[in-house]
Amino acid sequence: MGLFGRKRAGGRRGAAAEDAEHLRAWTAVREGVEAFVEPRTAVTETTMILVAKDGEWTRRRVAGPDGARKLARSLRIPVYDVQIVGYPKRMRDHDARQRVLRERERRRGLGELGGYS
Repeated sequence: MGLFGRKRAGGRRGAAAEDAEHLRAWTAVREGVEAFVEPRTAVTETTMILVAKDGEWTRRRVAGPDGARKLARSLRIPVYDVQIVGYPKRMRDHDARQRVLRERERRRGLGELGGYS
């Protein structure tokens, strides 16, 4: 039996209905969402990253590049090939802000435990 009780049959896990539903729900509650398609790799099928106006993002597997474009059209959002355009700066900026916030929380937690601030 595999990790966490799931039997893994080897190979990559493809897109599931839950992946598409997550992307739909995520898009519905955020503004300025754009899609970026990532290519299939040795360990992961094709994925799609959705990036909101503020840089927040999510990634899920999709049913290939054509499936990603079809999903983006149904969501009425622009779709880009990440190998051509790269990742948006707002996404990198969001990740940098989140690292700073996590570090602040970590330090705050150390202070509460009697450590140094």
